[in-house]
Amino acid sequence: MWPNRTLLDLLGIDLPIIQAPMAGANGSSMAIAASEAGGLGSLPCAMLDVDKVRAEIGVIRQQTSKPINANFFCHTPAKPDAAAENIWRDEFQPYYEEMGLDASLVAPSPARAPFDDKMCTLVEELVPEVVSFHFGLPDKKLLNRVKAKGCIVIASATSAAEAMWLEDHGCDAIIAQGYEAGGHRGMFLTTDITTQAGTFALIPQVVDAVSLPVIAAGGIADGRGIAAAFALGAAGAQIGTGYLLTPESMISDLHRDALRSATDDQTALTNVFSGKPARGLMNRVMREVGPMSDKAPGFPSAGGALAPLKAKAEGAGLVDFSSLWSGQAAGLAVEMGAGELTQKLAKEAADILAKLGGQAS
Repeated sequence: MWPNRTLLDLLGIDLPIIQAPMAGANGSSMAIAASEAGGLGSLPCAMLDVDKVRAEIGVIRQQTSKPINANFFCHTPAKPDAAAENIWRDEFQPYYEEMGLDASLVAPSPARAPFDDKMCTLVEELVPEVVSFHFGLPDKKLLNRVKAKGCIVIASATSAAEAMWLEDHGCDAIIAQGYEAGGHRGMFLTTDITTQAGTFALIPQVVDAVSLPVIAAGGIADGRGIAAAFALGAAGAQIGTGYLLTPESMISDLHRDALRSATDDQTALTNVFSGKPARGLMNRVMREVGPMSDKAPGFPSAGGALAPLKAKAEGAGLVDFSSLWSGQAAGLAVEMGAGELTQKLAKEAADILAKLGGQAS
C-alpha cells in the first residue's frame, strides 16, 4: 500500500497523481486518459463558458466512470482602467511598428471568468466528484452549494497561512503549490511573489499546519519528485508540465518545440501576459518588457495588448510574444500518452518508496 492513503481514500482513486488543470492547455481527452489510468483527471473551466463546460464534462462522462476534477478560478477581475491600459499599450508601440501592426486594433484579453452562480448551478447539475479552486475559494454561499452536492473541494495554497485559511473555510484537501510550478501562482492572501517558498520547503510546513491531505505541486515531473513529496508528508502529487508533451495536450507545436529543449534555468515568473504572476519559458517580450512589469494592468486584462503581436509572430514561426507556460522541471517531461504517463509516474514513485523502506503498490 502507499505509505499515505488519505488522498486515495478521499478521492476514490487508485494512484496518488492529479493531472493538473491547465487552462488552454488541456481538455476532456487528457482528463479521461488520466482518470482511466487510475489518477485524477482534471478539466480546467476558467476559460470556458457554461455550455462548453457542460459539453466537455459530457464527453468525459461518456468515456470514463472514474472520478474527475472540475477546476475554477476565484479571482476578483480588475476593474476597467482605460488609463492603465493605454500606458500598457504604449509599452508595445515599438513592437507594433516593427511588425507593421495597428496598435488601435488591440484584441480583447483572453476570457478568464471567476466561479459564479451560473457555474455553481452547472456544478450542481453535473456533480463532478472533485471541484478545485485557484486563487482562494468562492463566496461562502456558492461553496456551500458545491459541498451540499457531495463534491470534494480542494484548492491551491502557496503558503502555510493560505493552507490554514483554506482548511478553516471548508476545503477537504490542500494543493501546496511551490515556487517552481508552471502557470499562475494560486496565491490569494498576498501578491508578493518574492517570499513564496519552493515546493520542498513548503510541503512539510503545510503538512504540519493542517490536518487535511496535502498534494504537492511544482517542479515534480517524475517518480523521484513524487517519492520525495511522500517522504515530506504529502499524500499525492499534482503534475502539470509533465503532461504538456502528451498527445492529449492542446498546446501549439511551437510551445511543444520549446519544451523539448527546455532546461532548469529557462523559466521565469512573469505578469506581462495576464497581469498576474505565472511561470513560463523565457522569450523576447519577457526579457525586454518584464518579466515582471509594474505597468501591467490587473488580471486578466494585460493580455489584450499582446494578442495581435502573438498572432503575427506565431504566423512567422516565432514565440516572441507567446505565453509558454512551464514549470522548472520541463526538462524531465517525456512524450507518451497521458494515461501511460500517469501509470509510469506512479510505478517509478512506488519503486523508489519500496527501496527506501516504504510500501507502495
